[in-house]
Amino acid sequence: MAGYTDAAFRSVCVRFGASLCFTEMVSAEGLSRNNGTSLRLLTRAPNEVLTGFQIFASDERTAAAAVRRIASLAPALIDLNCGCSVPKVLKTGCGASLLRNPRLVGSIVRAMKAETEIPVTVKLRSGWDAGSVSFQSCADEAVHGGAALVTLHPRTRAQEFGGKARLDHIRALKENCPVPVIGSGDLFSPNDCRDMLEHTGCDGVMIARGCLGNPFIFQQTEALLRQEGRSTAIDARTRLSAALEHLHMLSRSVGEQKACRDMRKHFIAYTKGMESGAVIRQSVINAETIAEYQDIVESYLRA
Repeated sequence: MAGYTDAAFRSVCVRFGASLCFTEMVSAEGLSRNNGTSLRLLTRAPNEVLTGFQIFASDERTAAAAVRRIASLAPALIDLNCGCSVPKVLKTGCGASLLRNPRLVGSIVRAMKAETEIPVTVKLRSGWDAGSVSFQSCADEAVHGGAALVTLHPRTRAQEFGGKARLDHIRALKENCPVPVIGSGDLFSPNDCRDMLEHTGCDGVMIARGCLGNPFIFQQTEALLRQEGRSTAIDARTRLSAALEHLHMLSRSVGEQKACRDMRKHFIAYTKGMESGAVIRQSVINAETIAEYQDIVESYLRA
């Protein structure tokens, strides 16, 4: 989710019902060195009440130093990423690399927890590969180290995002974990979220790729879980209005020129599956100003 879930997008998600949002994954090494780029990733939107800071680290010292640096910013929780499968993260011993060393997961959590009263949590994958499924031992060590919550994306590092998420892994973890368990993976609709909750007994769900271009999934899922009737489809005007709101907020934080470039990928996601959405996707490739984006949207809606 790096490069997508900045404060502007999280603000839109909150407006459409997200209960808690996570920052982009932030380098503990960068935070420990007061790196400006790393610190800027922790900027929150005005309407964010509950925000989790997610860090990646490979050792106790660096993780503890990062927590000392950011605890004063009062996040709702501080999460240790043990699931990222991006090669440049893995080669530093961070992310999913930790799945091969459950004791190190526990040691890092313990070092983080020693620095703060803020809840410390972990995000896991099922394991390194099919021959090394370690989520239970990693969770056990994390909880022993003081983790208040465990999130599981039930795919191995080797799978990346291929295949199907293993709901039985989430169910097994929930049955054997004394702290709340959050499920993640393949959540692209309200029905997906309901099914994960029902089939695994997990305490909550974390929507990731499923909210890109679709922040409406949060309120739709809540409506479904509250049995408030079938969720209505989101029309093109609502989708594009949210996209423009997203653009305006991003512009206020990074400037119009950069925001317009960065929003191209988001507009591709917002218009996915929309009737004649390719017209917008083709047009925004060259959009350089907010006015140009607005003209593109207005022309589409008139047509």
